[in-house]
Amino acid sequence: MGEIVSLRRTPDPAAPVERTEPLWRELVGGELRGRRLERGERLVDVAQRAGVSPQYLSEVERGLKDPSSEMLAAVAGALDLTVRELSTRAARGGFSAGSALCLAA
Repeated sequence: MGEIVSLRRTPDPAAPVERTEPLWRELVGGELRGRRLERGERLVDVAQRAGVSPQYLSEVERGLKDPSSEMLAAVAGALDLTVRELSTRAARGGFSAGSALCLAA
């Protein structure tokens, strides 16, 4: 019989890429969602006040869209935040409502 040859697996291009830290848009989106949920507001209500579609706001919250500074200002304003406050919250690590925090000793 023949020899068994182990084939090296090639990475699946459709597989998610593992990152050690989140992207800025993911941190900002998480902060926006956390703030909205803290206030007990619906996506459609915040989107209407911000002048964006609920679908777009949902994608921003999930970190799928990279909004312009004007869009961030509109959404942050609809949540009674300034862009500076939103950026500060995101820069602290994005540990808002719904985020997991793991500590190692």
